[in-house]
Amino acid sequence: MFKKILIANRGEIACRVIKTARRMGIKTVAVYSDADKDALHVEMADEAVHIGPPAAAESYLLVDRIVDACKKTGAEAVHPGYGFLSERAAFAQALADNGIVFIGPNPRAIEAMGDKIESKKFANAAKVSTVPGFLGVIEDAAHAVKISDEIGYPVMLKASAGGGGKGMRIAYSRDEVAEGFARAKSEAKSSFGDDRVFVEKFIVNPRHVEIQVLGDKHGNVIYLGERECSIQRRNQKVIEEAPSPLLDEATRRKMGEQAVALAKAVHYDSAGTVEFVAGQDRSFYFLEMNTRLQVEHPVTELVTGIDLVEQMIRVAAGEKLAIKQSDVHLKGWAVESRIYAEDPTRNFLPSTGRLVKYRPPQEGHEDGVTIRNDTGVFEGGEISIYYDPMIAKLVTHAGDRAAAIDAQARALDAFVIDGIRHNIPFLASLMQHDRWRSGALSTGFIAEEYPEGFAPLMAQGEVAHVMAAVAAYVDHVSNERKRQITGQMRSPAHVRFDRDRVVALGKETFDITLDEGDGGLLVRFGEGHAHHLESDWVPGEPVWTGAVDGEEVAVQVRPILNGYAIAHRGVAVDARVYTREEARLVALMPEKVAADTSKSLLCPMPGLVKAINVAEGQEVKAGEPLCMVEAMKMENVLRAERDVTVKKILAKEGDSLAVDATIMEFA
Repeated sequence: MFKKILIANRGEIACRVIKTARRMGIKTVAVYSDADKDALHVEMADEAVHIGPPAAAESYLLVDRIVDACKKTGAEAVHPGYGFLSERAAFAQALADNGIVFIGPNPRAIEAMGDKIESKKFANAAKVSTVPGFLGVIEDAAHAVKISDEIGYPVMLKASAGGGGKGMRIAYSRDEVAEGFARAKSEAKSSFGDDRVFVEKFIVNPRHVEIQVLGDKHGNVIYLGERECSIQRRNQKVIEEAPSPLLDEATRRKMGEQAVALAKAVHYDSAGTVEFVAGQDRSFYFLEMNTRLQVEHPVTELVTGIDLVEQMIRVAAGEKLAIKQSDVHLKGWAVESRIYAEDPTRNFLPSTGRLVKYRPPQEGHEDGVTIRNDTGVFEGGEISIYYDPMIAKLVTHAGDRAAAIDAQARALDAFVIDGIRHNIPFLASLMQHDRWRSGALSTGFIAEEYPEGFAPLMAQGEVAHVMAAVAAYVDHVSNERKRQITGQMRSPAHVRFDRDRVVALGKETFDITLDEGDGGLLVRFGEGHAHHLESDWVPGEPVWTGAVDGEEVAVQVRPILNGYAIAHRGVAVDARVYTREEARLVALMPEKVAADTSKSLLCPMPGLVKAINVAEGQEVKAGEPLCMVEAMKMENVLRAERDVTVKKILAKEGDSLAVDATIMEFA
């Protein structure tokens, strides 16, 4: 077994690999760019080596820097994680040429399966069902249009060396193919150093189901069940689960055996994933094979009890698989949510900045529920513009799907992040969505259910009552503590004004009366509704955890003027808690009017201006591109929302802009 390995990656996956290596008694070496000098993976590793500037092309993607780091530290093997160099056959070969072991598949398997064009050819030869498409390299946009016309619309344009949703575009017309080809090619070049793009038929209303395979260097290959990753945004997975609510045992076996046959055909010898696009009738087609560890591997680990990183290390060291296919049993259900630094209310645009507060839910196993949080950040750390915006992967495991979803919802409610925008409100609301809970999924789920994007949910119904009750509880406990600190006596029970409150959730108000008893607090609403709350919450804690009418609940609470910022079940609202007289006076206050920004184009996220498509004085029609801003490896075209005339352009190509910075003004 290896004594020391290097992790050629960053963020949560680097931390994840370090944890397993540490448990196995293997020392670890981290590599880092200027932007990551204070990163968590650097702190966790036994050693760390600086490899260059922040841009991945000048650090994490440089093979010679990784090889040099191995030589400097004496690392015997390299785990590539995912992304970056993980699917580069040349990287695996360069390591081998220098006597360093690649903890992943052999270079020939990477070449055969890692290239999406070549993998389709291998799949066809192995008689695996594949999606109709053009397997050759596309020369230019005109060639892409010609091929798309022959295949039939809609089509998917995909980077041959791609992954993680980068370099992917769906096109429904010739014009969309031409523009999508240019964007996919550019993103592929900047993300993977390979601008080849191919086209295939886009299956309408599909589901994304993938099989985890595991092989060794002795010809043994097994499959570890499936994952469903149909909840996607911009072709990037958002929520994953194992097993899939679509498959039955017969389909699972057929899909798994087909994945194993394909892996054996290319002598696959590590952990990898064979991805399929599945119809609602359980028909399926080979999509691609990822010759690396997947982001969503934790759900497979939780339902099988198998540590995939450990297996990868053991296989790379030459050990035979100790697990047979008959040993693999799926137990319970696991759900994973990807926590991203992005603003769901602004069409999920990236967000950067400092994590002023970062308090994930407690990991562990209790009452049949497991909570796991794979992360690479820490409180006080910085989310930069240079890398993927993923902050963490929150995973819950329970006896069945409904229990795993409920556990995920509670865990999301307890996940506190301040300082940047994030997608937890969206994920928390999605956990309550009837279609998600029923398992009626497709890769178009988010586009279909949120056609106008995610709008902040309003506090209403039972959720509003719970939030108002918790706000009143928190205010009451805080006031009691203040009285004790200042030496004031607690108010006598018969003095009603001390227990009467008005709670305002936005514009909706609730008349509330508080009564102590039965080991908790009874919150009575003016219309006759009542909740009994029990908690050991103390002022200063960012999450109120307790029971509401006997049901376990988590609510985020942050003090603001005259109340608390409350977040629960995807609803975020300022809850103001007043006395009756304060509420009467507040109602007389004028409302603040927001500034008019309709004549300005504001940068929707921190990013780099890649192109300005218009000039001062130019008349622009609605829908025409104004400029392009790149953030976190994604190119975002900003278009005119209506017919306008450009009055003044305040930004230029190459500028790095903050969120809401003015790019141009209109007449």
